[in-house]
Parts: sequence; structure tokens; C-alpha cells
Amino acid sequence: MRIGFIINPIAGMGGKVALKGTDGVVEEAIRRGARPVAEEVARLFLHELTHYVEASDVSFLTGPDGMGERVLGDFEFPFEVIPHRKIGHREVEGVRIPDTTSEDTKTLARTMVGKVDMVLFAGGDGTARDVFSAVDRAVPILGIPTGVKMFSGVFAASPENAALILVEFMKGNARVVERDVMDLDEEAYRRDEVRPRHYGKALTPYVELLVQGAKEPTQVDEEEEVEAIAEALVEELEDGVYFLGAGSTLKRIKERLGINGTLLGIDVVEINDGKARLLVKDVSERDLLAFIERRPKVIVTVIGGLGFLFGRGNQQFSAEVLRHIPKENIIVVATPSKLRGGVIRVYTGDREVDEKLRGYMRVRVSPWAERMVKVI
Repeated sequence: MRIGFIINPIAGMGGKVALKGTDGVVEEAIRRGARPVAEEVARLFLHELTHYVEASDVSFLTGPDGMGERVLGDFEFPFEVIPHRKIGHREVEGVRIPDTTSEDTKTLARTMVGKVDMVLFAGGDGTARDVFSAVDRAVPILGIPTGVKMFSGVFAASPENAALILVEFMKGNARVVERDVMDLDEEAYRRDEVRPRHYGKALTPYVELLVQGAKEPTQVDEEEEVEAIAEALVEELEDGVYFLGAGSTLKRIKERLGINGTLLGIDVVEINDGKARLLVKDVSERDLLAFIERRPKVIVTVIGGLGFLFGRGNQQFSAEVLRHIPKENIIVVATPSKLRGGVIRVYTGDREVDEKLRGYMRVRVSPWAERMVKVI
């Protein structure tokens, strides 16, 4: 089976540094300490694929240099590089990155149509949109999650799951279904404005629990319930330092605490004698690590539709941060509609940290009730 393989080499760089995306802000991300992550995640996918017998029947059609060629060169899979423009490089603050554009992704994807059985891409929602715009429904597509948001339904839940989906696709055990391709205006997103746009339905190989859902907003009929949960939880919080996550549910909690926190970022708050004080607004991973010694508690919600607690849109909660947070110090708040899948997902890229978080967690689902939910 021949598989198209495209890497967006700058995808995901804005996550840990609180830029909520990478489009147009690569230089700023690097100045804040970001480093490329997409190739590393793509290697995780390929490494996992080598564990399957079926891998011997896979060959790849890929892009030059950092768009696939370099990573595949570290493995023994047969591959062919599509003739394409020479990819240049630029150096920002000592970090060398390929000088690629969305047009490179589109051109490579378009060239793959009729030559591959599936297009696999490593990136985020912007990359999904580019690939879909080029191939439409001519060939199935599947995302290896390396971006920041990844609200589309065409992504595997993890790089390792992407490898298993490919194997099941080869064996004829994966259904090809329609999945939503979505993206947000990243400039608006950085201003705490959510402007989602639906770009269409792509064909995607689907294996239950291995492919994530698409982002869903909080249901209108649950707004009052969210308000009631926020009011009850705030009354119960003890003195100390808290890392308050992103989303409309957490925004209600921040408002109840009387702080001007972000909607789509993470804030550090201190409660003393029952009064809250905003210490740092819209933090990066580095900011969170600066407060680790104060034994903070984390309050987060589940992303509706995706089912993720950590790993989508809140990469500031990195493996390095979560390694120092006891599981019992994580407070999860979610309305019932966000738990329809029956499980919560975590993916930090660190197996030890992910394993610590897995099992079961208490989730506050109403002002007076909690539910034990499995974390996978």
C-alpha cells in the first residue's frame, strides 16, 4: 500500500508558549522559547508503525527535506520524494526551520491524488484544511496530531493511534467515513474570540476510540448548569495557587472568582482568605513551571466533541508541568454532553505522565454531583 506523507514542520510551535497556534507567528514563538515539534511527533508515528508486521507492505510518497524526506530517511520504509521546489531554511534566534508555506502542502497533496491510497499529514487544523482543499474527497486523509488546536475530526487521537489506524486500514478493518474539517481564525483566537469555520467533510479511515471527534460548543440548554457548577465550585476552593484552564466553563469560574482571566488561555490565580488574585494571565509552559514549588491545583474542563482533557489547545499543560502535579490536585469540571463518549483523553507525548493520569477521575457534572470517568 502506498501512503502519502506530509509534514508541516512548524506545526505546534505556538502551543507551549501560549500563542494558541503558529500561523504567522513562528518568529515570536521562537523568541518565547518554542522549538519545532512536528518531526518528533512524526517519528513517533513511524516508530510505532515498525512494530506491526503489516509495515513491511507500506511505501510512502512524500515531500522534500523537512516535509517528510528527512524523517523517513531515519527509517527503513521505502519512499519516493515528489519533485518540488528546493526548500530553503531560515534561522531565528539560533533555531533553524524550513521555509515552507501552505502552498507547499497543497501542491504536494494535489500531486498525490491518484498515486496513493491515503494521505497522512502531520500538522494541525490549518494543515488539515490545506490537504482537504487540495484532495477534496478523491482520497482518504488522516491527521497525525502535531498542531495546537486540532478541532477537526480527521485526526487520530495520538501518533501511535495513527499507526494502528493505518494498519487496520490496510487490513480492511477501518471504515472510511465523512469527518468534519474545521479551523479557527488564529488572530481572533489570540484575542479570546472563537470564530470557527466549517470547510467541509473529508473522507477519513475510522476506528472507534482511535479517531477523535470534532470540536463542539457548550449546548445552550446547559448554560445555566455551567453557571451553577461554577458558583458551587468557587465556594469550595481552599486557599492556595490554582492553574485555571481554557474554555467557556473555566471562564465562568474565573468570573465568579472576580478575576479578568482569559477565555482561551491558562491563568495562574492565588486564593487567600477566600479572595482571588490574578498572578499571571495567559501563561506559557515556562510561567507554569515557575509556580510548581507552590503545589498548585489545576482546574480544567473537557473539550466538547474531542473529549480531551490535556493535549488539545492547552499544551502549556505539558508533560514537564503535569509530571509535578499529583492526580488528586486536578479538578475536572464538565457538563454531561462533554462526556457522551464515556471516556476522557489525555496525550502529553510522555508515556509515563500519560499513564499517571489514566485510570479514573472524578468529574464535577453538576453543583451537587460527581461522576467517575475513565481516562484513556
